[in-house]
Amino acid sequence: MPTPAMALGGPQPALDQPAPEFTLPTNTGDGEISLDDYRGQWVVVYFYPQDFTSGCTLEAQRFQRDMPKYLERNTQILGISVDDVTSHAEFCDSEGLRFPLLSDIDGKVSQAYGSYLTGRSLRHTYIIDPNGVLRVNFLGVRPAIHSAEVLAELDALQQA
Repeated sequence: MPTPAMALGGPQPALDQPAPEFTLPTNTGDGEISLDDYRGQWVVVYFYPQDFTSGCTLEAQRFQRDMPKYLERNTQILGISVDDVTSHAEFCDSEGLRFPLLSDIDGKVSQAYGSYLTGRSLRHTYIIDPNGVLRVNFLGVRPAIHSAEVLAELDALQQA
């Protein structure tokens, strides 16, 4: 197996291999979400530093704005940070977010994805295919244009 690439935040999970599994508390539905819940769909897992900060708010707003485009592509958005479920619920209510935010309080899932530094999740995004295989990572995320970049990459993957 190839050695995982390094990035700020730690070793990255290997592309074209099964994505690290997780189950985390969330502010929506039954209170917990697992990656495995979305087998058969594409999944965009995006890690972000903190609810209610300017970059994180812009990134979340853009994902929400583009939600119909993700649904057309059979894709679920999952946001993950170390904020608690109460903060996520308030953030979703404040910004009108209709996709789940997951609470990684201890940072274990963020660490598994090489997206954790000094007590916070880093701004990294991963595209996981319907079989649970990690296909793409984005490590240099610019919130204002990131959703458009993810959609373009999804189009390329789904046409391949």
